[in-house]
Amino acid sequence: MSKENNPLIDPKRHAAATQMVHGGGKRSPFNETSEAIFLNSGYSYPSSQHAEDLFQGKIPGAHNYSRFANPTVDMFVERMALIEGAEAGRAFASGMAAVTNAVMSQVRAGDHIVAAQALFGGCRYVVEDYAPRFGVESTLVDGRDPENFARAMRPNTKVVFIETPTNPTLELVDIKAVAEIAHRHGAKLIVDNVFSTALYQKPLELGADLVTYSATKHIDGQGRVLGGVVLGSKALIEADVHTFLRQTGATLSAFNAWVLLKGLETYALRIERMTDSAEKVAKALAAHPKVGRVIYPHEKSHPQYDLAKRQMSRGSTLLALDVNGGQEAAFALSDSLAVILISNNLGDAKSLITHPRTTTHARLTEEVRLETGVTPGLLRLSVGLEDADDLIADLHFALDQV
Repeated sequence: MSKENNPLIDPKRHAAATQMVHGGGKRSPFNETSEAIFLNSGYSYPSSQHAEDLFQGKIPGAHNYSRFANPTVDMFVERMALIEGAEAGRAFASGMAAVTNAVMSQVRAGDHIVAAQALFGGCRYVVEDYAPRFGVESTLVDGRDPENFARAMRPNTKVVFIETPTNPTLELVDIKAVAEIAHRHGAKLIVDNVFSTALYQKPLELGADLVTYSATKHIDGQGRVLGGVVLGSKALIEADVHTFLRQTGATLSAFNAWVLLKGLETYALRIERMTDSAEKVAKALAAHPKVGRVIYPHEKSHPQYDLAKRQMSRGSTLLALDVNGGQEAAFALSDSLAVILISNNLGDAKSLITHPRTTTHARLTEEVRLETGVTPGLLRLSVGLEDADDLIADLHFALDQV
C-alpha cells in the first residue's frame, strides 16, 4: 500500500489543528522532523541559462534571493495560508510592515482610502499621515455602522481598511456588510485580524480581499520575534503585494520564520486556553464596583454582542476595562499587579496589561482618543496561559488598591 492514495495527503483536507503542525512542511534530503532553517541570502544556479529562466519566472517554486523568497519563510506562509483558507501570502519583518504593504500596494497617487477611525496608532498613521504624502487621500469613519462606509465612498476609493475587533476598545465592524459596500464601488477590503486570530474569525470567507496579521502576537505568542503576514488571493498576492515586498525589502528573516513555525504548532492549544481564561476574567471583572465597564466581544453587555456571535466563533484572548477614577486609578491598578505584567505587547503566553492612552495611542490627540473610546481609565488586558483564578485574584487585589 502507498500513502499516495490516502486522502489526507492533501493538507487542505486536514483540520486546522493538524494544519498548524504539518502545513507547508518541506523536508531536505536529511528528512528532519523539525523544519529546517535556511539561513542564506542567495542561491547558486547550475547554469547561466537556469539563472535567466529563473529571473524570467519560467521555473516555478525556485529561489533567487531571500529578500523575497526563502524556503523557511515559504513554509511559514504556506502554513498560514492553509489556516486562513487563502490562496497565497507573503511574510514581512513586522505586523506594521505587513499592514503598510497591504494598504500601500493597492493604491496610487490620486486614489482614496476609507478606514474605520478606531485603529491601532501605527495603522492609523499609515492611512492618515503616510498615504497622503504620496497623493492618496483618506477618510476615517465610525466603523460600527456599515452605512458610514457607504457614505464615505468616492469614485476613486480603492481600499477600505478595518480592524475588528479594534485595538484597544474591541469595537466590531461588520466584515460581510463592509465587503459588499467596498466591492460595489470597485474597492478592495483589507482586514487586520490580529485580535480575533485566524482561529475564531475568517475575513476571507466573509468577503475580505486581504487579511493581515502581526505574527509577533498570538502566532509567536511567547514574546520572542517580530513578524507579519498578508494573505489573500493568488492574483492580488503575486502581483502588487509581492512587487511591493520585493522592491521595498521589509523581509521576514528565515530564523524568525522558523520560530513562528514552532509557534504555530501550539497556536490552537494556547489560544483556546487563553480564551477560556479571558471569559472567566471578563465575568469576574464585570461585577466589580470599581470597574465602570468591561468590554469583551462575547459578553452579553457588549453593545455589538449579536454581531460578535455571528462573526466570531469565540471572544478571543483580549478584553478592556474602564476603571473608575481615570488615569490615576488605572495606573494604581497596573502598578499593584504581581502576576500580570505591564507591557504594550499582546497575544503572549504571559498576561499583559497596558494603558493605551499613554502607550499605544499616545500619538493621537486627546480629541481623537476620546472619540474612539480610549478614555483615561481604560486598560487593555491580554490574557495569557496562567491559571485563571490567579489572574482574577491578582486583579482583585490590584482593584482593592485603587
